[in-house]
Amino acid sequence: MSKRIEVLAVATALLAAACASQSQFLAAKEPIAVQAALRRGQFDLNCPTATAEVLSADYVQAPGARYYNGIDRAAYTVGVQGCDKRDSYVVLCQEGTDTCFAAQPQGK
Repeated sequence: MSKRIEVLAVATALLAAACASQSQFLAAKEPIAVQAALRRGQFDLNCPTATAEVLSADYVQAPGARYYNGIDRAAYTVGVQGCDKRDSYVVLCQEGTDTCFAAQPQGK
């Protein structure tokens, strides 16, 4: 029984560490993501005074990460508003870079 408790404790610790590192990754990429969406929004809305805010953030693990080393990403939905207009953007930031890509959601 104590072996089962030890395994459970180790698994819980690993899960907590993964969640903490994901949160840190999202927090580190957020300012870059907001800036990318803001620049895109200011251009699209023709409004240099527009502002941006994060509506949602998610950590996206590389597909098949158990079997090969893919690139993890941070995905944000950022709202941009100004000059009586507003829009939203999906922003992707991949691990290992200091750049993000902002695009409008499909159907816009």
